[in-house]
Amino acid sequence: MTIVSQNGFGARIKNVQRKHVRMAQGYDAKVGRDGLIVFRPKRRKAGLPLRWVVVALAGAIVFKGLIIANLGAAAYADRIEALRAGSVVEKFGAAVMQPDPVSLYISAKFAPIFN
Repeated sequence: MTIVSQNGFGARIKNVQRKHVRMAQGYDAKVGRDGLIVFRPKRRKAGLPLRWVVVALAGAIVFKGLIIANLGAAAYADRIEALRAGSVVEKFGAAVMQPDPVSLYISAKFAPIFN
């Protein structure tokens, strides 16, 4: 006997209802060795996929490089200094938008297009 069959009727119904709710969000069907088809709820993937984090960071760096190419390095530096003089949120934005080697490389490649 399994633990589930030893529980009371109410507990078994509760388990069936919980499994039904989970299976409504997707399930996998597998055939066992005995030929019985068993349906199990799909496992949920927790968190944000690493691929999306990398794509977002790459997009932000390219965007920053395009802004530097469009404004020019001197005007961009002036705007960053203006952000540093602002509120806490603006100071955080200035730290994030600080030019890095990759964004400077991208701006050097795209500068002829914007001029």
